[in-house]
Order: sequence, then structure tokens, then C-alpha cells
Amino acid sequence: MQSKKSLREFSLVIAFAAIGAFFAVMSPQFLSARNVSLLMTELAITATLALGMLLIILPGHIDLSAGSGVRLLGGIASILIFEHGWPAPAAMGVALLIGVFIWLCMGNLVVRQKMPAFIITLGGLLVFKGLFWLIIHNSTIPIVEGGKANLYSVLTTFYLPPIAGYALAALIVVFLIVIKLRSRKARKSYGFAVEDRETVFLKIFLTAQLIFLFVIVTNKFRGVPLPAVILGLVAFAIHVLTTHTPFGRYLYAIGGNEEAAIISGIPVEKVVAGAFGIMGAIVALTGFMQTSYSGASTTTVGDLMELDAIAACVIGGVSLKGGRGTVMGVLFGALIMACLLNGMTLLAVSPEFKFIARGAVLSLAVWMDVRLGRW
Repeated sequence: MQSKKSLREFSLVIAFAAIGAFFAVMSPQFLSARNVSLLMTELAITATLALGMLLIILPGHIDLSAGSGVRLLGGIASILIFEHGWPAPAAMGVALLIGVFIWLCMGNLVVRQKMPAFIITLGGLLVFKGLFWLIIHNSTIPIVEGGKANLYSVLTTFYLPPIAGYALAALIVVFLIVIKLRSRKARKSYGFAVEDRETVFLKIFLTAQLIFLFVIVTNKFRGVPLPAVILGLVAFAIHVLTTHTPFGRYLYAIGGNEEAAIISGIPVEKVVAGAFGIMGAIVALTGFMQTSYSGASTTTVGDLMELDAIAACVIGGVSLKGGRGTVMGVLFGALIMACLLNGMTLLAVSPEFKFIARGAVLSLAVWMDVRLGRW
């Protein structure tokens, strides 16, 4: 098992390095401060949705409606702001509640009516897409009223001041040190094997360097983008949920063996429905960021985002059968997808070849998952 994990991690590092090196050579702008900042915004949008997808895949399900949900919930907020004059926070709050309600309903259909998630969410994909077109009247709906900026419109255009970026980076590093030391101490108290101090120091040191390097580079443009902060908060919440709560352990147990989970007394129906409810909130948040990044609700917002999210999960080591996957793996998978799409955009690659590349990466990731599962 450890060799599989090491092989996958090694493959991801090699793939990321190869993709980054290729685009850096082909387009020097790829490593510019401006592009790194934009790349981080694109990564935040894809990775946030992928983290929600992780919660659905862990118990062995799938969500094909996420992309359509992104456009629908983002469109609802846009309509409430532009056509009905609602304050942005209120409009976003209503859209968020609608998302949670809809996904809770789909989750209950899956677990109580024993309907395949594939079919339920495929139906949702079509329904949400049609509703979205009806809501926006097949036109473009701005996200501002009277040209005035609001919380919605600045969601992906706000940047932290340089001092705030450095302070945030320092807090993150201190937090990581505390968490790592506490985890190491806990493992030692139970007699489990722990990494030596030199290895722990090296990991923390390298991580801290990467964090501060990111802040330094983004500060050369405008500062750390707000979506990066949002992604960090979502990633932290999902990491805590999946690794430090009974709910997270239940998700892994259900995905590993649902019958055994039922016999063990795990409330499978409540856990799976809860995962879908959280997914609804994450879809709404992603919808707000994606619509803000696009500048308006249009008929193309959210296209194929569910596939990018699934690809990020699979690339990052999440098993489509359930029971295996980590937040860090998903973030790494999303980073590879974001770099691929961003690099192709810089090279002015035609949409046809973008689709081919995304499909090829997804197929390759699934093939790797199957191959490693046989070893």
C-alpha cells in the first residue's frame, strides 16, 4: 500500500514538473507574477468544487450535476442582485440555502430510494441547465447594479495588501508547525511509528518556503488573491472534517464496504445525505466565484466543471470506488488541471484541442487508478 502511494505521489510530482517546465519554456509569461495570481484564482475555483466532489466520491457516489449547479446558483444570485435590487450578501445567502436544499434532496433520493447517484445527478445536470437558461432568459446578466461594485463582483478581484499576505503566511506556517508537532506527539504516545525530527523539519521548512514564495510572487502583482484565502479555508474545513471527525471516518468506511458500515451501526443514510448537503453549499460558493470571475452570468458559465472536479480528484488519488482520497491529493490534482488549462490558454490553443487534452488527462488518471488498484 505504501509503495502504491509513493508511486502515485512520485508520478504526480513528475507530471506537474513536466507540465510546468513545458509551459514555462513555451510561454515565459507562465511564471510571471500576473499569471501566477490569475492561475491561483482559476485553481481556487476548480479546487473548491473538487473538494466538494471528494465528499461525494469517498462513500462511493458521483455528482454529474455540479457544473450545472454552479451556473444555476450563480445565476440566481445575479438575478436577485441585478433585476430585483437585492443586497449581494442576501442574494448569495439565498442561493446558498437553495443549493444546500437541492443537494440534500438529491442525497435523500440516492440513499432512501436506492437510486443510483449517476442517474439522479445526470437528471440534475439537465434540469439545472434548463432552469438556468430560463432564469437568465438566455441572455447575459451582470453581477453589479448601476455599475457599483459589491461583495459578489469583488469576490475574485480583491487582493490582500502585501503586509496582510505576509502575516497570513506566517500564521499558516506557525499553525502547520503546531499541528505537525501535536500529531507526532500523539502518535508517539500510542506507540506508533513517527518520522525523525530531521524529516519533520525538512518538510516544514520546504512547505514554509513555498508558502512565502507564493506570497512574494503574488505581491509583485497585486497581492494574494481573495479566492486563494477562500480555498485555504475550504481545504482546512474539509481536511478537519474528513480526518478528525466521526463523520469523515464514516465516509471512508462507507466507501470501503457499505454493508460492513451498516452492520457496524454507521448511519449511512444520514452521512451520505449530509455529504450531498455540504456539496450543495460548496457548489454555491464555486458558483459565486466562477460567475464573479466571468464578470456575468452567461450560458457558458460552469461548462464541464464537474468533469474538471472529477479529474482533479482522480488525478489526486481519489478512488472512484470510494474509500480512498485526501484533501492534499485533490489540491495537487486540481493544480495540475489548472496549470494545463492556463498554459493552453497562454499558448492560444484552440477549444477543440483543449477538450481533447482534458479528456486525455481524465482517461489517463482513471487508467492509473485502475492499474495501481491491481498491484
